[in-house]
Amino acid sequence: MLTENELQLTTDVLVIGGGPAAAWAAWAAASQGVKVIIVDKGFLGTSGAAAASGNGIMAPSPENWDKVLSERYRIGKNLANSRWIERAIEKTWLSLPLVESWGYRFPKEDGESVRQSYYGPEYMRVLRKNLLRVGVQIFDQSPALELLLADDGSVAGAKGVQRQHHRSYTVRAGAVVLANGGCAFLSKALGCNTNTGDGLLMAVEAGGELSSMEASNHYAISTAFNATVTRGVPFGWASYTDEAGNDLGGYVDGRRDPSFLPNALLKGSVYARLDKATPEVKAVIEKSHFIAFLPYKKADIDPYTERVPVTLILEGTVRGTGGIRLTDDSCATKVPGLYAAGDAASREFLAGLASGGGGPNAAWAISTGQWAGVGAANFAKSLGAQANERVARPAGQVGLRSPTVGKTPSPSASSETFDSEAIVRGVQDQMFPLEKNYLRSEQGLLDSLAKLETLWQQVQGNPKQDTVRDVEFSRRAAALTAVARWAYFSALHRTETRSEHIRMDYPETDPNQRYYQATGGLDKLWVRRDWIKDAIATPPVQTSQTTPSVSKL
Repeated sequence: MLTENELQLTTDVLVIGGGPAAAWAAWAAASQGVKVIIVDKGFLGTSGAAAASGNGIMAPSPENWDKVLSERYRIGKNLANSRWIERAIEKTWLSLPLVESWGYRFPKEDGESVRQSYYGPEYMRVLRKNLLRVGVQIFDQSPALELLLADDGSVAGAKGVQRQHHRSYTVRAGAVVLANGGCAFLSKALGCNTNTGDGLLMAVEAGGELSSMEASNHYAISTAFNATVTRGVPFGWASYTDEAGNDLGGYVDGRRDPSFLPNALLKGSVYARLDKATPEVKAVIEKSHFIAFLPYKKADIDPYTERVPVTLILEGTVRGTGGIRLTDDSCATKVPGLYAAGDAASREFLAGLASGGGGPNAAWAISTGQWAGVGAANFAKSLGAQANERVARPAGQVGLRSPTVGKTPSPSASSETFDSEAIVRGVQDQMFPLEKNYLRSEQGLLDSLAKLETLWQQVQGNPKQDTVRDVEFSRRAAALTAVARWAYFSALHRTETRSEHIRMDYPETDPNQRYYQATGGLDKLWVRRDWIKDAIATPPVQTSQTTPSVSKL
């Protein structure tokens, strides 16, 4: 039904995704004089976390580069890479004037543009308009579901479905950039429901690797009565109380303690009132984080005088760190011709196992998007005019095809399809609870992995494929299950507490565990230690290293 009117396209570079990283990758590739197609699960410009609201950008002026670099390295607890931080800062700083030349209006002070943040909807509108101007073909409502591989193992394009046309499509390409976000497990965090780990599954199926997946448990504060908007800045001026109104504290040296709320919520309900905000602060946060105040306005609540219940929403790898492992400065992956950018890529070089959420991740999207786009364009050019004549096969299986395809089914084989919604709920039951994912332990991880393994066996069965939505949701269930397994398997093997990865049975940070954890595998999971050989940077940070130096065990 879906293939009889299949759309077939060819291009030099295919970009998968619809956020800033994808837009920058498509623009950068097109700048190299190659043909570019971009396919997005939603509408490029409105889908994804960046388009949902405003965001800071890690783009300090040059005189402050060393200070910001040192701070980011410190937060990364000796796992970040100072050279990558520096090049991300520099690339972002040099790129923002381009956005202004394309039509985005940054605020001005004393006649000078202040390029420290952006308003997401307008920022993405400008990026989309620019892509159309340079001739990039954009296909909205067209989620990519699997990669194509040539006989030599290099990527050769992708296949997906178009919701509005009720058909499948194939794009043959010389190179592919995966910039379709991380995974927030359908938690309803603002702008994150398009981030379901599709790119991570596609990469591993093609032979790629992931890294730092143990940093996949970032939670963000939200009002409990409208648990969607995750903007934590206003809550830096809140007083926290329990059900009875007793003060719970929540601050260390005048700053909100990130470990306070998870531990408090495990004991009972927590209420917040923004009564620490001065009139000057109110004016700033209501303007810069206006979307955080919409739930209050709709509920006719004054957040400065009234207590509201708060909760934590899982943002997973979107504002965590884990993702596709990068192998060089062009954001290449282990698969020839496959590149990764933005939240789809591991941000370990930028943040270690800490969150890069906000300004750092915005800079990461701008910089890695461009590096990946140029790398993909150069790879596509190296293949010559016959790139799209290569024999190619689809790399996907689980959630897309019945395990009996191409085989003679056994008499006992079931024709029943698995329940995608039940699979998703099963994954969320293991990933959402703070007592499982925030406070981790060996026994807890093993228990969850056993349940996730059962779900993985279920998605190996027959997927429902009557409509394009059936196809998409079956594949999505498989991706969510796969990402959850990789996250907990990596967490099981890092026996220490470091940044966002908290092990209750190993509460200390172990200086001898200075390595990244690569992971992958489908039916059989694996973990490898990639030891960091660079010397630990001390202020002022030395940045003479030209390539990330790791050795593999």
